[in-house]
Amino acid sequence: MTEDKLFPYLDTFPKIDDSVFLASGVKIIGDVDIAENSSVWYNTVIRGDVHYVKIGERTNIQDCSMLHVTNGKYPLNIGNKVTVGHSAVLHGCTIEDLTLIGMNATVLDGAVVQTKSMVAAGAVIRPHFIVPTGKLAAGVPAKIVRDLTKEEMEEFEKSADRYLEYTRLTIKSLNTKQIKKVNEN
Repeated sequence: MTEDKLFPYLDTFPKIDDSVFLASGVKIIGDVDIAENSSVWYNTVIRGDVHYVKIGERTNIQDCSMLHVTNGKYPLNIGNKVTVGHSAVLHGCTIEDLTLIGMNATVLDGAVVQTKSMVAAGAVIRPHFIVPTGKLAAGVPAKIVRDLTKEEMEEFEKSADRYLEYTRLTIKSLNTKQIKKVNEN
């Protein structure tokens, strides 16, 4: 099921835990390591060609996201229980545990999004910018706009749990479709 999704770069192959869900259209190239119970959704591209990409446990990378690195300078590190919204671009940055990157947001080289912080949808985090713990960054270019509420920070864990459930239901749906297809023949 992964032969059309995983590709080497030179002599380096992606290392994907067996529990990781890779949706249709995903392309993962080179030095990419994805830990347990994470998910990569439809048409996402992860390029570990000129540096490495590391994705932690129970992290979800949503549809049409682009993850890349900077040649010999900035890898891409994504922590545990991170939610990366649809069509996000993460380039040579560090995303710590229990964070949310909003839909269509961009995080650039050397930037750090610290634990339990949030990047708003459509925001652009400029190179080397730090989003401190417990803060919301928004705008183009992004600025720190406010503190996150306790409820917002609790949502990070819930988002990781939801995506585990979405993965389970998607796999069940795909298996049902396969069974139905076989029964029709």
